[in-house]
Amino acid sequence: MEIFKNFIDKNGLIVGFLVVGVIALLSELFSRKILKGYLPGSAIAILVGLILAYFGGIISGGDKGLADLSTLKGIGTFGGSMFRDFTIVATAMGASFAIMKKAGFLGFVSLIYGILMFFVLGVVLAWIWGYRDAVSLCTIGAGSCTYIVGPVTGAALGASSDVIALSIAIGVLKAILVTILTPLLAKRVGLNNPAAAMAFGGLMGTNSGVSAGLAATDPALVPYGAVTATFYTGLGCLLCPSLFYLVLGWIF
Repeated sequence: MEIFKNFIDKNGLIVGFLVVGVIALLSELFSRKILKGYLPGSAIAILVGLILAYFGGIISGGDKGLADLSTLKGIGTFGGSMFRDFTIVATAMGASFAIMKKAGFLGFVSLIYGILMFFVLGVVLAWIWGYRDAVSLCTIGAGSCTYIVGPVTGAALGASSDVIALSIAIGVLKAILVTILTPLLAKRVGLNNPAAAMAFGGLMGTNSGVSAGLAATDPALVPYGAVTATFYTGLGCLLCPSLFYLVLGWIF
């Protein structure tokens, strides 16, 4: 056992790859053999990962899920932002610039509509929760765009820590829902081509959710959705603490 512990301690990243690989393999087998392909294996793997992260946090008492367990600390590196950004950039190698150019106007329209739609939804939720000041409403509205835009807006406007935490929470919830529901609803909404993927990324905005959801649907669509989702975050960080805040201040 001592040798085993030393091996895991020195090869945490490899263990992280192994654990995620086994989960993905078993999820794919479960999808094919038991569910007959009704629910994609990647979606099952994501659900299993969320459940394991929850129990990992309970057992360890930490806030990083399984990564707080000493034997699985390599998952913290494997699941970090470095590998996430690397995979998104790597998938862009398969994108066609000509197709992206054709879908440019559609992507722009989806960006504007997506940011406005989710921002208004977030403001309505904040109002229902009892917030009445423009700073809190704007911060939570920005959080419903993405969990990055929320804290950026809150920090710029001087929002309280609990409001910023709420903005992050609603953004994370959105990312999880987009991840899980995308492969389930892709066929019904016609999400089967690059142009649709760009529009989808512009509407949803959450880069991690869009990338994971499209990967479960069709890996070839990931770079197209990731392009507009990335612009969504940048545009949200620009509009929410400036124009949108001024409008809310005028209204409230």
